[in-house]
Amino acid sequence: MSEHAPDDGLPKYDKQKYHRHLRGWFSYAFASEVFVIVSLTLFLPICLEQFARDNGYLLPDKTEPCNSAATSPAAVDGEDARCVVKIGWMWIDSASFSLYVYSASVALQALTVISMGGIADHPPHRKKLLLAFAALGSLSAILFLLLPSSSPVWPLVALLAICANVGFGASIVALNAYIPTLAQGAQEVVEARANLLRQLRTAHPHTQSQPRESEEAVDDAAEAYEPLLSPHHEGGDGLPVGAREAKAEHDKVLSATTSRISSQGIALGYAAGIVMLLLALVPVRALKGSTDALRLAIGLSGVWWALFSLPAAVWLPGASSAPRAAIILEEDGVEASGLPDERDWSMTREIGRAWKRLGRMLVWREIKRLRNTFVYLAAWFLLSDGFTTITSTALLFAKTTLHMPPSSLVLIGALTPSAGILGSLAWPALQRRAGWSNLRVLVVLVAMASAIPAYGCLGFLPVFQHGAVRFGGLTTPGEMYVLAVYFGSVYGAFQGYARAFYAEFIPPGEEARWYALFSITDKSSSFVGPLIVGLIADTTGNIRYAFFFLVAMIWAAVPILMSVDVERGREDAQRYTALTVA
Repeated sequence: MSEHAPDDGLPKYDKQKYHRHLRGWFSYAFASEVFVIVSLTLFLPICLEQFARDNGYLLPDKTEPCNSAATSPAAVDGEDARCVVKIGWMWIDSASFSLYVYSASVALQALTVISMGGIADHPPHRKKLLLAFAALGSLSAILFLLLPSSSPVWPLVALLAICANVGFGASIVALNAYIPTLAQGAQEVVEARANLLRQLRTAHPHTQSQPRESEEAVDDAAEAYEPLLSPHHEGGDGLPVGAREAKAEHDKVLSATTSRISSQGIALGYAAGIVMLLLALVPVRALKGSTDALRLAIGLSGVWWALFSLPAAVWLPGASSAPRAAIILEEDGVEASGLPDERDWSMTREIGRAWKRLGRMLVWREIKRLRNTFVYLAAWFLLSDGFTTITSTALLFAKTTLHMPPSSLVLIGALTPSAGILGSLAWPALQRRAGWSNLRVLVVLVAMASAIPAYGCLGFLPVFQHGAVRFGGLTTPGEMYVLAVYFGSVYGAFQGYARAFYAEFIPPGEEARWYALFSITDKSSSFVGPLIVGLIADTTGNIRYAFFFLVAMIWAAVPILMSVDVERGREDAQRYTALTVA
């Protein structure tokens, strides 16, 4: 977006700069999403379970190594078929080891993103932070190549998994912080914004939008953070019909553009994941699904992640990615701007401030000011846990209960993102045709996803347990392939819409901080989900019982999600920034 033109002061579209920044954003999505698809949701939980199995023993005697005898499908529910491994002084189920490591990683990830939120909102450091955590995550994944399960220090695999997950999660917070600015820079949004400013100036000729000067030129992206209406114009009351219509059109275009960019990023990342899965399938099949094959797949995902992060380092905006001033249009023509003092900036002090800001953000007064933002976060707390735990639980269920080989799990891993590409691209088209809001699409996707664990619960019915019906209730490997396609089409669209919908409720200029809270909400709930599933598996010896927990968690979020007032939430976010800097 170019600087304000001297003739009319309206925002202008800068095609070259916009496409360069967009390519940088897409390139990192292309690089990092491979780790999620190939490792985090497929090979990593299986690899951790396999590491534990290679060093574990069969119940009840705990003397026979787990790999010394094949477990028959008929004995999957018996205690003598369970594999346990000793970690310190505790014996835990081999499947639970994977879940506990994941829980630890998301807990540490939450602490990390809290500390980095303010740093990522500081323009000169956002890209540096993203690339630093990308290096941490990709290197940790690559180091899997050097640690065999026969090593006496094999538990270090848990540390590598934790570092890789923390690196990914923290870098994605910084990446997501670019979404609002990218959407504001799109041509259709710039044109809609210019039209709205013309309508506002017609209604209030004395109101102008002139940013204060700072020691350095205010970046041309600053206009993306300029509230379009005065804080006194709640809901657009008192505005002429033309201005209200222009605002409604601008908000509609901005919402659709944000969802489109987010969904395209998901689709591109899924496409990269499929390519990497197909490449990984060769060594996995050649090595017959051994632990070494799983380590190789994770290591290759780290190499991909590191290699394709290089274009992002070149194209992503750096110091000029966010404004140095927040401009507020006041009804009486008075303007206010918040200018960060570059000379007083300190990383150590910023980490401390990040925790203080989090405390202030979570006090009741602030929650009331951004009620709809926090209502959505409450729903996201449940939904993110439900979706991610469905993924990890289903894979462990397929391996430990249905006894599907690693090559079959790779195929499932390829089917899911393939369907995810179609879902992330098809749902925006369906939305435009049906005229649905982002909120309605999310509710439909959530309802569709809940059918998967509900279907797994049917496996407890006697008709499926006793073999009277040979297909149904998630009792055969063939059903996993069908559910993989179904879940992928839903999950791909859900990921794109979830983060784009949240972008509408973020106070302008504080994207990284609020996306950090978004990630914290995700990770804090994800800490609970795998932990509960692990406890269920340890207590009952049957991971299928976890499906009841997942159904309840997903449906508990639906009434919360439907209570979000989108228009009021968007206005509250703009008013929050205005009152903060005024």
